[in-house]
Amino acid sequence: MLRTLLPSLLHRCIAAAPTQEMVASCSYQGLQTAASAAQRWAGSHAGVHTTASSSHGHSSDNEGAETISVTFVQEKDGKEYTVQAPIGKHLLEVAHDNDIELEGACEASLACSTCHVVVEDEDYFHKIPEPTEDELDMLDLAFGLQETSRLGCQVIATKGLDGLRVKIPAATRNFYVSEDEQQKK
Repeated sequence: MLRTLLPSLLHRCIAAAPTQEMVASCSYQGLQTAASAAQRWAGSHAGVHTTASSSHGHSSDNEGAETISVTFVQEKDGKEYTVQAPIGKHLLEVAHDNDIELEGACEASLACSTCHVVVEDEDYFHKIPEPTEDELDMLDLAFGLQETSRLGCQVIATKGLDGLRVKIPAATRNFYVSEDEQQKK
């Protein structure tokens, strides 16, 4: 939980801070808030067992939940994966739950563009709520940006999106990877 909460809190805090001094103060407050929330969560979930990510796609967490059909198309090899997406889940989570390669370096905290997808049908694109300014800022960094581009972490499965098809671009721009790691590739 802390891995997901901390980047989100810090991103929102830093984005709202008008001065460098406030960023430092805000970051410290964000850390305190995140640590406190994590401790409360850990205390309320004592004895709870979490599963490893290797069990994604094999979980019964969503059994009985209402779902829609979503097709992910890998641009690099043309492979298509049609899966059932539970209503209310974002596409990044749906992809990960079904072992589909969609990066998501910031863990859905809206701080990167690695979960960039392209909605194939413009009619479906217009059914998705308008992107926020934060999403538009991150999309500006996306590889292969198109008119119907969105971030997978911001597209929530709804009944109106049943039959949605999204293309996963062949590459991403991951600013979380160090320059040394990029040079090795």
